[in-house]
Amino acid sequence: LPIDDPETYAMLRAGDSYGVFQLESSGMQDVLRRLGPDKFTDLIALIALYRPGPMEFIGAYCARKNGGEPVPSTHPLVDDILAETYGIMVYQEQVMQVLERLGKIPLNRAMTLVKAISKKKAGLIAEERENFLSGAQENGIERSEADGLFELILKFGGYGFNKAHSTRYALVAYQAAYFKVHYPREFFAATLTYECVDTDKVVQYIAEADRFGITVAPPDINTCDADFSVDGERVRFGLAAVRGVGVRAVEAIIAARAAEGAFRDLYHFCETVDLRAVNRIAIEALIKCGAFDALGASRAEMVAALDRAVELGQAAADDRRSGQLNIFESLG
Repeated sequence: LPIDDPETYAMLRAGDSYGVFQLESSGMQDVLRRLGPDKFTDLIALIALYRPGPMEFIGAYCARKNGGEPVPSTHPLVDDILAETYGIMVYQEQVMQVLERLGKIPLNRAMTLVKAISKKKAGLIAEERENFLSGAQENGIERSEADGLFELILKFGGYGFNKAHSTRYALVAYQAAYFKVHYPREFFAATLTYECVDTDKVVQYIAEADRFGITVAPPDINTCDADFSVDGERVRFGLAAVRGVGVRAVEAIIAARAAEGAFRDLYHFCETVDLRAVNRIAIEALIKCGAFDALGASRAEMVAALDRAVELGQAAADDRRSGQLNIFESLG
């Protein structure tokens, strides 16, 4: 996918990120509006910052990114390292580079120190502080200034997020946002399928789809499968997402439809499907949610006829199991 799609970033700047991986919380939506991301590195930084601890730097990041406050110099030796994050040490990799550049701490030891800072291992921190101060003096940095720089590193080192990890999250988030903008029906069908076991989430995503001008239509017993699917300009409800209808029932319905063709009416359905897998409760749930609407009868009529249809269906199944044919079947 193009990583610089203007429409994707426009949607994110508007905070329309519900359903987008890592970016769907109300807090994150608010930060997206404040930040106004227009490039991929903004998403990487945002995902790294939106965690307990580094969240306190989000305000400064947004202000500096949008020209609301100047970007301060940490030190001329490391300003280039921090340029992409507006002078804030967001990533573990940056903290490691700063330690190496200012205090001549080798990168492998810098990584160990970053982990020690996050776990508050005082002994190791104190040992490396002296090494850092010595290296900084070799770089011409006064001890008092170097001590202040190390305290700054301690502050950020405890929060630093792995940039590689954040980048991968940001890429998946961007991909989800791209599909929401350019393929909204497929996006909502996939998202609703994933969340189908959570009724509250299903209701929320249907409302979000409606806000995007996409109708989520009831299921159709003759055309729908287990998952939500795209049906022209609409999204069709998945059979497995109907409360009271399990996966085993859906599999039995699809198998019967594949073997016998489209269901003609409720009686034909009950005679065709395996009623050991599709019980009365499941059939009533399907009727009430509209899955049988296309077959002609009203929902009230079908519910009233359901017991008789199930009875006849069970009798037909018993006949098949015993190898009997009734006279009408034998005559076609």
